Amino acid sequence: MPDYLQTRRRSSERESRVRTSPHRLRSAVVPEYTVRALDESTWPAFAALVERNNGIFGGCWCMGFHEDHVGRVPPKRDRKLARVRADTAHAALVFDGDDCLGWCQFGSPDEVPRIKNRAAYEKTLTALPDWRITCNFVGKGHRRQGVATAALAGALDLIADLGGGTVEGYPEPADAVPAGFLFHGALSTFERLGFVRDRKIGKHRWVVAKVVEPNS
Repeated sequence: MPDYLQTRRRSSERESRVRTSPHRLRSAVVPEYTVRALDESTWPAFAALVERNNGIFGGCWCMGFHEDHVGRVPPKRDRKLARVRADTAHAALVFDGDDCLGWCQFGSPDEVPRIKNRAAYEKTLTALPDWRITCNFVGKGHRRQGVATAALAGALDLIADLGGGTVEGYPEPADAVPAGFLFHGALSTFERLGFVRDRKIGKHRWVVAKVVEPNS
């Protein structure tokens, strides 16, 4: 795990506005959402969004990309909260006022090792990235309103605060997957925010990458 993970600033001290984000779509008109990091202070809003959406994908609680050992007794909600408290679960949460509308999960490969099409990914792997973007989720009633873009831009800003580095995503074209199942994000969103296609690892899924400079 990168050394800077041991000295990172508490991201709850920082709220970023999408309109001032260096990673935002400079030519697009998008709503001005507030983007905050997932931590104990934002956990209640995150949990409320998950609960409004039936636990996300049948009760995932955004645990699917963490190492989640078989046979563990505590519910996924409790395991997710434990990770948040231990600072081993990261996400950029998108807010409209006090309401959390969606998020973009990210983490080091050690923190989020369970990606889709993993066998194909590892077969063509040359080097692990510093960070992975693993899950983009937007709650029902808020899709196609710029929330996913705001979340991804916010995640890149938080990564810059944590020291930057090479960031990978694993998106699919939006026309290839129903909107409710684009949990890795839309390829077009990643490309508009500067990611470049590296290689294909599934029928529609791409590995895309971008280098994020650290914030000074």
